[in-house]
Amino acid sequence: MTKWGERPHWEYDALWLGTDEHGDWLGLPPQTSMSRPGYALVSRNIQVGLVPGFAPDAERGWFAGFHGEPRDWVDVYVDITTPPVWDGATLRAVDLDLDVIRKVDHEVFVDDEDEFVEHQVELGYPGEVIAAATRACDWVRTAVTQRRPPFDGSHERWLQALADLG
Repeated sequence: MTKWGERPHWEYDALWLGTDEHGDWLGLPPQTSMSRPGYALVSRNIQVGLVPGFAPDAERGWFAGFHGEPRDWVDVYVDITTPPVWDGATLRAVDLDLDVIRKVDHEVFVDDEDEFVEHQVELGYPGEVIAAATRACDWVRTAVTQRRPPFDGSHERWLQALADLG
């Protein structure tokens, strides 16, 4: 994942678990190293990521992370991005600041709206990118809040598949 202007952002390795009607599923076992400039962490819990598929690019501007046990505070974390694309075995997307989060207590909120507004000016997001990110954020927030697919528990079988790997 990069930030606008090809600036580095999050980078980590994941396991490809498979594909279903929602897209490609990636697995992050506990102890996965994740880094971005100036910050690194090691995951404590099992996680699966969803690369949305089978839809036009206008509907694919996000990447979802579903957290398994132990869940500290987050259940679902969705980055609003440019449509993710595969470059060989590497997934690439530009993070557009906005995040839709469902906490373990079921509260859903949008994070980093201030950063999104600042970066529109500071980094010069084009109007079509702003509009696409806003549409994606609205769609994802509604889908997460109303537990529409793929935010309806569809990830549970993939968490189990990752856990079964060891």
